[in-house]
Amino acid sequence: MTSEKADTKNYLKAVRLINIENDGCEFEKGTIPIRQHINANYFFAQTDISLQKTSHAAPRRQYVITLKGKLKFQVTSGETFIIEPGIILIANDTQGAGHTWEIIEGEEWERIYIPLEDGAEDYFEANKAP
Repeated sequence: MTSEKADTKNYLKAVRLINIENDGCEFEKGTIPIRQHINANYFFAQTDISLQKTSHAAPRRQYVITLKGKLKFQVTSGETFIIEPGIILIANDTQGAGHTWEIIEGEEWERIYIPLEDGAEDYFEANKAP
């Protein structure tokens, strides 16, 4: 991921899943600022991998923080990206076909979900095109 901001101590690398027309899903690479308050009421941990390789939309807008595992995500166009500890996933593809994922390193995916309140800002800043 190339981003001047992600190389500073004030930003974290992030990927955001988004809905597009015709019930599709795309992704954007970017950053989120550190020390930013996120409007959320709760979080929960998850290790279930039953949706691996199954196309699905996110059940709600949420941050997904990977603690353990390396995964390849695929969107409807066939494009892929990697998520691993240190890269924040913002699942914002709540409609349509959604995305798929598979574990490519290790045997489990430990993660924390932080659901965003309705209408809450996700603070994602997309990388600028080169």
